[in-house]
Amino acid sequence: MRIPRVITGIAAAVLLVAGCGTTEDPSRGDAVADGGQPITVVDSRGKAVELDGPAKRVAATEWNGVEELVSLGVMPVGVADPEGYEQWVSAAPLDDSVRDIGTRGEPSIDAISSLGLDLVVVTAGLPEGALRQIESRVPVLVIEGGNAADPIGSLFSDVGMIAKATGTEPAAAALRAEFDDGLAAAKAEVERLGAAGDQVAFSDAYVNSGSVTIRPFTEGSLVSAVFERIGLRNPWPMQGDPRYGLGQTDVEGLTRLPDVRFWYLANGSLGDPYAEVLADNAIWRGLPFVQRGAVHRFPDGLWMFGGPKSMVQYADAAVDALRG
Repeated sequence: MRIPRVITGIAAAVLLVAGCGTTEDPSRGDAVADGGQPITVVDSRGKAVELDGPAKRVAATEWNGVEELVSLGVMPVGVADPEGYEQWVSAAPLDDSVRDIGTRGEPSIDAISSLGLDLVVVTAGLPEGALRQIESRVPVLVIEGGNAADPIGSLFSDVGMIAKATGTEPAAAALRAEFDDGLAAAKAEVERLGAAGDQVAFSDAYVNSGSVTIRPFTEGSLVSAVFERIGLRNPWPMQGDPRYGLGQTDVEGLTRLPDVRFWYLANGSLGDPYAEVLADNAIWRGLPFVQRGAVHRFPDGLWMFGGPKSMVQYADAAVDALRG
């Protein structure tokens, strides 16, 4: 299963690639290990991926892998849909060197082959045919991308694999410290605001043929795990999928929620189903949290399936919503 794409009226997903070479974040000047000793990384398939040395020219076929590379100080040479990435992921911006390699579901094998890559980072769920074609040309590291049984553990397992492959393990340790410190600060603020234990229902939604489908981020989703870590509770009554913790319901399904804080994500370029389609819906207007004004839209550019930096953004945005 690939990382679910947010669809708000239209489907999204195009993979871009290019670049003259890997660049390093100046603030992490020593992040990429020197030397060229062989490296072996066991990926999420249990497969040993053998590299001649730390991978410097790297491409990624999903945005979680892209964000994690950039956060580790490795600017990818090729990226899945950089334009879409820039719309959805503000935590780890790309530079102008990144080029297009096709769509996230169907990366261009020719584009990948032309870049002189050391490694391609792929998220589990890429079609097997595409994976085989890429792997016949370039070493491939398959990261898990999500695991509802342990979403935060899965996230840092992926970061650790990428860090080992790129020789950026010190940067990975710093990224973990930044994540832990950010969530600890947010938890302290939640407690100061008297909101510890509050129930928060987080979702996104999309429109199909005039009907709104709501996607609850149930227990097991990465965003929910972050909210729980800072002291909030997940009230969604349904179970999500085993990888991303995502459920599905409609506006009638929202009547099963208690009187909660209702938070959601939309994207300015694709519209806001809650504000634009459900605004005149009698069921929506009658919900207790709608009537008391406890509905809050999160800022654009927070990727729900992202890396540690995106998750710290979610913790900060949660605190801002509680203050508001």
